[in-house]
Amino acid sequence: MSTTAPSTPRPSVIQLSIKEKAALQAAYIPAFTDGGVFIPTAREYSLGDDVYVLLSLPDDTQRYPVAGKVAWVTPAKAAGGRTQGVGIVFPKDDKSRALRLKIEEILGAQLASDRPTQTI
Repeated sequence: MSTTAPSTPRPSVIQLSIKEKAALQAAYIPAFTDGGVFIPTAREYSLGDDVYVLLSLPDDTQRYPVAGKVAWVTPAKAAGGRTQGVGIVFPKDDKSRALRLKIEEILGAQLASDRPTQTI
């Protein structure tokens, strides 16, 4: 009789293409030390779920692969009319640090803006 270890579910893959600085500012999560993004989605996720994100930034043809984790979930019909989705924290690695710096370079002064975002 052979037994097989339960397979861990493969992380879901999400493509997120952000075309404008305002949308990037609304999605970026500077509160996470290594950076992160909010992804609008109706799919159900749990805290700690692995998610593989293919991220496209404004005025940049490159797609940035990120093996992140769900750090928070905004449910459907959330208070304050918040968009349903998940906050993904970037992993602690050099590629993520470079991506965080790239995002912050694109946003520049908008990082200090008081404009509401989809994040915390």
